[in-house]
Amino acid sequence: MPDPGLLLILIAAIGIGWWLGRMERKHYRYRHRALSGQHLSRDYFVGLNFLLNEQPDRAIETFVQALEVNGDTIDTHIALGNLFRMRGEADRAVRIHQNLLARPVLTTEQSEQVQLELARDFMRLGVFDRAERLLDGLVRQCENEQTATAAKRLMVDLFEREKDWQAALDVALPQLVRQDEPLRRAAAHWHCELAEQAIEEGSPGPARKHLKQALSIDSACVRANWIYADIEHRAGSYRNEIRALRRIRDQDSDMVPITLAPIQRAFDLLDDEQGLIDFLYDQLEKAPYVSFVLLLAERLRTRDGLERATRLVSEQLQRHPSLRGIDYLMDLYLKEVSEHELEHLRLLKRHTEQLMAQRARYRCKSCGFQGEQLYWHCPSCRQWGAIKPITGLEGE
Repeated sequence: MPDPGLLLILIAAIGIGWWLGRMERKHYRYRHRALSGQHLSRDYFVGLNFLLNEQPDRAIETFVQALEVNGDTIDTHIALGNLFRMRGEADRAVRIHQNLLARPVLTTEQSEQVQLELARDFMRLGVFDRAERLLDGLVRQCENEQTATAAKRLMVDLFEREKDWQAALDVALPQLVRQDEPLRRAAAHWHCELAEQAIEEGSPGPARKHLKQALSIDSACVRANWIYADIEHRAGSYRNEIRALRRIRDQDSDMVPITLAPIQRAFDLLDDEQGLIDFLYDQLEKAPYVSFVLLLAERLRTRDGLERATRLVSEQLQRHPSLRGIDYLMDLYLKEVSEHELEHLRLLKRHTEQLMAQRARYRCKSCGFQGEQLYWHCPSCRQWGAIKPITGLEGE
């Protein structure tokens, strides 16, 4: 029969061994976690070192490898994907965002945010059909109101890029248009685009409806009255054309110079020389643009002689200096100076012509883009109605 004391010692030894083994396992797990934390910390500082040494590509790769996808790092991965997209590497952004969507750890809100960013990636790559499918799902089912609104704005931008004006209006009206002034201005121009399409199809009635809607959305939409004037011109209603063009002055005085050519044409078709001269005098009292001065001077030269035209231009140049005005005045002087003075004036005129040839006629008020023709939609910043005639000493 075994000794009871020896049996008790054996049982105690087994218990102590079990307890020591358990403590060792705890210590091992704690040490493993500590080492993992040191490893992440080391990767973090390696990435930081790459950033400080102006090696952003290697820094980003280090951060991506160091971050395990879990509920705490979702926002970081989204930010990294966005960074790739902003750097022009939308394909890498797609891979990161698609990898996130495949993870079961995402909440509904996180999944919607990742889908929104993935749609932005696809738009940057020009894959509009895949972007549209993602956005359509978000607009229909998104639970987060802020994400749903962002998805609508992105979908509007997509339809605008595809020139699907009616689809853009269907998404933007009425909520987004009420909230955003640039979008309100854009929506008015989308109606103008649809009006121009209707005119080309020979349907002035629907065109007028679109223009009425454009002005109800944005009463300052110059383009709507510009197209109204075109409709009246096509119909031979030149008085109505002039009235539509004159409304532009009340909407935006900066856009008045674009109305001169069609107004002159309308008065000429009406054979109303005096009406044109009265209109030009009225315009000079309110906004003395050089193009109006020069047209009036030319009409007065034909009717009243060279001296009357010269006096008008000289008076206007004293009040509002203009390179174009000086150039025209030299043209007038060339008609009456001596042969000795002629060569000097021709030399000066060549200089003014060279200066004017280097100047653009239109400039975007938003981004500064300049060009020789009027764009309703800026090719650079994509703002609607931001391009205006250049006025002042060397403009218009």
